[in-house]
Amino acid sequence: MTWLITGGAGYIGAHVARTMTGAGERVVALDDLSAAVPARLPADVPLVEGSTLDGDRLTRVLREYDVTGVVHLAARKQVAESVAEPTRYYRENVGGLGTLLDAVARAGVRRLLFSSSAAVYGNPDVDLITEDTPCAPVNPYGETKLAGEWLVRAAGAAYGISTVCLRYFNVAGAAAPELADTGVFNIVPMVFDRLTRDEAPRIFGDDYPTPDGTCVRDYIHVADLAEAHLAAARRLTGEGTAGDLTLNIGRGEGVSVRELITVVGEVTGDRRAPVTEGRRPGDAPRAVASAERAARELGWRARRDVREMVASAWQGWQLHHGG
Repeated sequence: MTWLITGGAGYIGAHVARTMTGAGERVVALDDLSAAVPARLPADVPLVEGSTLDGDRLTRVLREYDVTGVVHLAARKQVAESVAEPTRYYRENVGGLGTLLDAVARAGVRRLLFSSSAAVYGNPDVDLITEDTPCAPVNPYGETKLAGEWLVRAAGAAYGISTVCLRYFNVAGAAAPELADTGVFNIVPMVFDRLTRDEAPRIFGDDYPTPDGTCVRDYIHVADLAEAHLAAARRLTGEGTAGDLTLNIGRGEGVSVRELITVVGEVTGDRRAPVTEGRRPGDAPRAVASAERAARELGWRARRDVREMVASAWQGWQLHHGG
């Protein structure tokens, strides 16, 4: 088996590449380098610069490296940006996936693992979100991920491709400092950024119907997420894997924004009180996964807790930001 990982030099992609190669899988990465750090990749993983919108390049890579399975991670993923630039999101996230699937079909590849998101659910009013919870995305990013799932399933049925769609919840942490997220778009690096600039962390709304009034989320360590990809890839290479599978990837435990900021303070030693601002549009009071189906289907469960996520992310932040 040789796996092509699109977006393979990104934050999540590099973790997946390291986990898969560490388990003996052959990997080649394709990345347009827009949000990549090539040094994250293991030395024995070839990196091809290219976009999923370039069908000819994709076909050449699939054939040149004799690829037998694809892990598709490449996508734009910022909610606010998707609201401001919806056509770009549909073009790159859905159009790029369509181009990739055409190339996969032409090259005779029969296994595809798709990076989806809990954003497909929108804001469901449930205690635990299962894979059967109705999907009602509330922003273009979530819409493109749901449309991507539809496209993956349709192409799988039409072309005989076995597929798995993984719906990530909130990803944090790093398996090693050099693999850490270098962006400031998710809550953990956003809090680090505020503290580094000698400013108090921010809470957007403290009047939600939750135990402490702040939003509750399910956080998953990126190393656990990478191990879920390995388990899903191995499921696709096993016997009787034709068809499709959709799975939540989370811990099944809720952590409030205030609780998370408290952990950040304990890890960093900066325990200043957060400031509260108004609610952000579209924030759900609670979004926590049921991860039981992934446990049954893949034999996988998250092993790392929130403190491990924050501590590992802090080490990476200090490395990349001169702390």
